[in-house]
Amino acid sequence: MKLLLGIVVALVLGFAAYVRLAPLDAQRWHRMAAPQLPAGRYPEAGGLTIATVLSDPSRIDALFDAINDTPRTVQIAGSREEAMITFVTRTALWGFPDYTTVRVIKQATETPEWHLQIHGRLRFGRSDLGVNAKRIDGWLMAAGINQP
Repeated sequence: MKLLLGIVVALVLGFAAYVRLAPLDAQRWHRMAAPQLPAGRYPEAGGLTIATVLSDPSRIDALFDAINDTPRTVQIAGSREEAMITFVTRTALWGFPDYTTVRVIKQATETPEWHLQIHGRLRFGRSDLGVNAKRIDGWLMAAGINQP
């Protein structure tokens, strides 16, 4: 019985170490899967993409402030100048990484618009149990951005 318990503990600790220490290939995650999308929510296995249109560019700053204030979230690629940034957010207990890419496209129209796309997805598993959607919705709410 002690041997079995020891094996189970070793497997759990090994899995936890793998999840936390697995190499992070920023370029693999620093991409937006879809082209510019019309406003809406686009769920997918393990995440979602949200697209919306902004008329007030200060909301973009507020969004990045909300993201940067999120615990266990760090920028891994991109820049404001590039108009696309990718972040990784890790869960508190296991350290599972979720990747979120934010892209802003300025449209030169009579009244300038900023098209915002946020693509959140998990790295491990098949379902994030709605965690990415909840996180992104919280960021949009904190930034005062109407959700599609």
